[in-house]
Amino acid sequence: MLGNFLIGLREGLEASLVVSILVAYLVTSGRRHLLPRIWTGVALALGTCVALTVGLGLQARQLTFETQEIIGGSLSIVAAGFVTWMIFWMASAARSMGAQLRGRVDATADGPAWGLVLVAVLAVGREGLETSLILWTNTRQATGTGAGQQTATPIVAALLGIGVAVLLGWLLYRGAISIDLTRFFTWTGALLVVVAAGVLAYGFHDLQEAGVLPGLYSYAFDVSGVISAGGWLGTLLKGVFNFSPQTTWLEAVVWVAYVAPVLALFLHRVRRSVPAPSH
Repeated sequence: MLGNFLIGLREGLEASLVVSILVAYLVTSGRRHLLPRIWTGVALALGTCVALTVGLGLQARQLTFETQEIIGGSLSIVAAGFVTWMIFWMASAARSMGAQLRGRVDATADGPAWGLVLVAVLAVGREGLETSLILWTNTRQATGTGAGQQTATPIVAALLGIGVAVLLGWLLYRGAISIDLTRFFTWTGALLVVVAAGVLAYGFHDLQEAGVLPGLYSYAFDVSGVISAGGWLGTLLKGVFNFSPQTTWLEAVVWVAYVAPVLALFLHRVRRSVPAPSH
């Protein structure tokens, strides 16, 4: 699904840039012998993220339908909050990210071995934990809960996005390609606002299905006669925007109430951070 590919690509590229900065700084400062600590930290961070994703999936299988919906809906709302935070963090802190990481390396390079490992775990794990939570909720919604609805496509899309991100990060590190990262993160950030709105709205839908919130059968619109949920168009819209042919009033209100202010604030933040052209 395009939404999962986009999340995997963006978050994977952020993590790849972090690793590239750490590795490049150690190499250029003559500390190549400390690289194993960075790779150890990266491996620990990735292992923690995989364990979190698998743990969420296994735990969900042992719960009742109502409990699954409550947990899934709550995590969807938390995931939307993570997406919002990371979009604005990246828009404001991207320029100083390299200096911050180099400062942390200098502060810990001559200390105990675990210090540099911890820097790598925190730097990469923060991106990875966000990605795990977002992908788990997004994939759960995209695949459905019935055995006949389950598919590995969203997971494959996410892994493909992460793989492309790692390749891009390596090419950037080697100087083989040049990417306008400001423009890349601006476009993907705007798209992720729309993706997060779908995740947030579906989180509220889950809470409606669990009986926590009312209005499950009060529809703002019902286009199920035109767009089948199981057809290619319904599947595509579901995977990208979490669009439901039968959208409740609560979902519609939540979607609009999120997208309108967050997208406007994000675009305002991006325009303000871009320096005016000199004449």
